[in-house]
Parts: sequence; structure tokens; C-alpha cells
Amino acid sequence: MIRESIGAVPLRLRARRFRVSAWRSRVRARVPGGPALPHYISQASLHGQRGRGFYRQLVRAGTGARPGAMAEWGERLAGVHGVLLDISGVLYDGGEDGGAAIAGSVEAVARLKRSGLKVRFCTNESQKARGALVGLLRQMGFTISEGEVTAPAPAACLILRERGLRPHLLVHEGIRSEFDQIDMSNPNCVVIADAGEDFSYQNMNKAFQVLMGLENPVLISLGKGRYYKETSGLKLDVGAYMRALEYACGIKAEVVGKPSPEFFKSALKEMGVDAHQAVMIGDDIVGDVGGAQRCGMRALQVRTGKFRPSDEHHPEVKADGYVDNLAEAVDLLLLHSDK
Repeated sequence: MIRESIGAVPLRLRARRFRVSAWRSRVRARVPGGPALPHYISQASLHGQRGRGFYRQLVRAGTGARPGAMAEWGERLAGVHGVLLDISGVLYDGGEDGGAAIAGSVEAVARLKRSGLKVRFCTNESQKARGALVGLLRQMGFTISEGEVTAPAPAACLILRERGLRPHLLVHEGIRSEFDQIDMSNPNCVVIADAGEDFSYQNMNKAFQVLMGLENPVLISLGKGRYYKETSGLKLDVGAYMRALEYACGIKAEVVGKPSPEFFKSALKEMGVDAHQAVMIGDDIVGDVGGAQRCGMRALQVRTGKFRPSDEHHPEVKADGYVDNLAEAVDLLLLHSDK
């Protein structure tokens, strides 16, 4: 039985390559509410009920974490059966060279999938077609399939078909292929997404002219984020340009993507989990956290991607928890979700 003192950990536990001396010297990840826990512990083979039990003992006794703080996390995450993961800013940071995986995120996703929890990816990515995005993530080492990703462009195509809408597209070249089967003759709506360098005056004005020429103008926006983070820094997102067209045309855009409740509900349906059994993990306090909570889900914000310290003091949205990165979120989920 493990005693409260780190130095009293039995030899049979130390034999599992978790040497006492290393606990103090190889500090790489924080346990909420307590001292540091070496990140390499969470990367080890702690799978299945036996592994989870050993990990709990390490957290509770070996690290000296405050029992009250761990109990709070237990209450927040108890009964979670499914996890929705944002992609940009949680799994990786994009960039002109394709971007880079965030430290620990590849293994964190793998651990989640091995745990038995249901996992789905929910993204507002609108510069890359879903297949291209999945291909990029696979190159980085993530185990992910196209069918596991809920993305706004395919969802928008369903809406266009159902309502007989013919769009004028103001989108990035990377997602135009998603609309190949959509009739775009004589447009009766505008679809706007993160067009990047294609957000020129000429292109914005053309979208404005199409909308002003319609008796009942329809503007569909793939997400409404303010900004996102790439390896080179922060970038303006589609929300700023969506607001400009709303203001100029005197209309309200229909948002397809986070934080739209319909978008979250679609992802939950695909995952086969009720909202109260799911948790969203994202870097956007409004789009990810606020949107998920309005649907009845729990939500954690990571301190990676677009996260800003002021997010923890947002006047309207408070996450169910804040974690340094996806790896820490997975540590907590595997510790508490089965309670």
C-alpha cells in the first residue's frame, strides 16, 4: 500500500521504472491543484484498469496533489463517455509549411482511443478540404480517419442541397473541391469561409454586390472565429469579414460550424453520445467552450493555440476546467471519466 511520503513508495512500484529520484528531477507536466508530475509517466503504458489504478495512486500519493482539487476534477469529469476534440490549436498549429503537432498531442490522441472513450474531431477548418486535413494530420503521426471529422464545408453542402441554394463562393482555394457537386449558376446566396489572401477588396465587394442584388439575401459563414494561431503568429479569421458583410448589407449570417448548436449536435449524433456524457476540448473560449456548454456539454480549454490569459476571466464564458495542453486533459479524463 502506498504511503503519503514519496520516499516510502515500495520497491515493487519503483521497479516499474518510476524511480523516486526522477519524480523530482524530470518535472514536465503539472497536476492541477498539486505539485508537478513527470510527463513521461503519462506517456508510459498505463492502459486498462490496472494501469489506471496505478496512475491514480501516483497522483494521489506520489505527487501530494490536494485531495480537494482532485475531487473537484472528479466531479467535473465523472460520467464522460465521449470526447470532442478541436484540431487547430489543440492537435497542431498550422503554417505555410504545413505546421507542426503540439507537443504531446499525438500520443494523447492515441491514449484516448485506446481508453475506450468515444472520440470525434470537431473543427472549423475552412482552408483545407477534409481529406487534405486528415492527410496532413496523418503525416504528423495522428491516427485519424476522414469519417471521424465533423467539418463545416461538408455540412454547408448538405444545407445548400436541402434548400436549393446556389452559392457565390468567397472561400480559400483549398476547399473549393468540397463544392464541386453544388450548382453555382445564378447565385442566390453567398458562402464565406477563411479565404486567407483572397479576402481582397475586389472579392469582398463582389460578395457584397451579390447579396445586395437579392430580394432575400442569404449569407452562410463557415464558422465565425475572430482569429486563430499558426506557427508564424495570430491570423484574422472569417468572423471579421462576416461581420463586415453583415454590417454593409444589414443582414444576419447563418453560421455553419462552431459555435452553432446544430454543428455540435451533428458531431454528438455521429459519435453516438448524449450532450451530458460528452466533453469538448478546445482553444477557443467562445467558439469551443461557450458553444459546447450551450449544448449541454462540459468543456475544457487548453492553454495552447489561440488561448490568451484573459480567457480565464472572460465576462460571459467560464470553462469547466483549464489545462496546459491536450496531454494534461487526457491525463485527467483517464483518471476521472469512468467514475
